[in-house]
Amino acid sequence: MECMIQTISKDNLFYVYPSDTPDVMEFFYILSGEMVCEYQGEKIKLEPGDYYSAVNLEKPVHFSTLTDITYLWIISEPTFYQLSDSLLSLKAIVHEVEKKDIHTHKHSERVSGYAVKMAKKLMLPKERLENLFVASMLHDIGKINIPSEILNKPGKLTDQEFSVVKRHPGDGAEMVKDLYYKDIATIIEQHHERLNGSGYPRGLKGEDILLEARIIAVSDSFDAMTEDRAYRKAFDVQYAVDELISMADTHYDRKVVEAFVEILKEEGRLENEMLKVK
Repeated sequence: MECMIQTISKDNLFYVYPSDTPDVMEFFYILSGEMVCEYQGEKIKLEPGDYYSAVNLEKPVHFSTLTDITYLWIISEPTFYQLSDSLLSLKAIVHEVEKKDIHTHKHSERVSGYAVKMAKKLMLPKERLENLFVASMLHDIGKINIPSEILNKPGKLTDQEFSVVKRHPGDGAEMVKDLYYKDIATIIEQHHERLNGSGYPRGLKGEDILLEARIIAVSDSFDAMTEDRAYRKAFDVQYAVDELISMADTHYDRKVVEAFVEILKEEGRLENEMLKVK
């Protein structure tokens, strides 16, 4: 048996996956904070003193944190964890990427959070939402192959340097291709494609780009604009939204932008008059 106390910050997501070992039991006891468990279409709010147990899961169980939470986690065998060993290894690489690029700390977590909110607003099926969650967490994993001096360059990249950067979606897809999650590699490869064909690495257009990749494109671009970068300071939310709106139908999927603007308005990050996407 394995027992540990874990802490997860507010507005984060995680999944508990079926085990390869029969009859493995997992038990979660909430010590502080609140989270929601989603399983088979039902949402269950868990508060301090509540618990959740699972045996012989057939499908992943989705958890989202409403506040910072601390919980006691007990598993009957130490052969199973929230994520497979391969996925944990890949997340470790993402962490190394964010250590190399000093301006992208927790970028993947924010991109994933925005992306999942948009997917829910657009009513993506649960299976596709799970794929999007994993892909958005790993979308920049291919940047591990980009030299730190390029990632942190304070000025404009040369054509040669940008050609190195443009390899990261393909590199990332290659790194995750053996994961059992369907379409993860394709989503990662396409997250820098743009509707008018101006993106990379393949110059795909319109519906040839998976919706999940179109969602990450909006999420990734927004976070890039609203966080500091080596070559500039962060823009405010209104500026970033104006940019997304101005490129709806050319770079970004209009319905995705509309969903995101609605989310920002609901969260109080935009004024009402900013809501309409023209």
